[in-house]
Amino acid sequence: MATEVLPAPDIEQEVFDSQKIDYLPLYKVIMWNDEVTTMEFVVRMLIRIFGKDFESAEQLMYEIHNSGAAVVATLPLEIAEFKVQQVHNAAAMEEFPFTCTIEPS
Repeated sequence: MATEVLPAPDIEQEVFDSQKIDYLPLYKVIMWNDEVTTMEFVVRMLIRIFGKDFESAEQLMYEIHNSGAAVVATLPLEIAEFKVQQVHNAAAMEEFPFTCTIEPS
């Protein structure tokens, strides 16, 4: 029995033009210290809203407390705005004057 050899298919190599890939611009979320908001609240927000583990949340909270402010996340604008709104809503519910801001990264 003879072995049949199939012709090799024409393989076209795709040529990729060097295209500019646009990424969403990133924004820094900054939490600011105040004299009223509890440290526990700040840690809770960092864990629940920003997905930090307890150790890094506690470290960020002390940085906020000692330095006056700290960058807690760098995110696309819409996500950053949403998370800041979540923090502000939670702070309002507990009657804390806690503030987060957003600035370009």
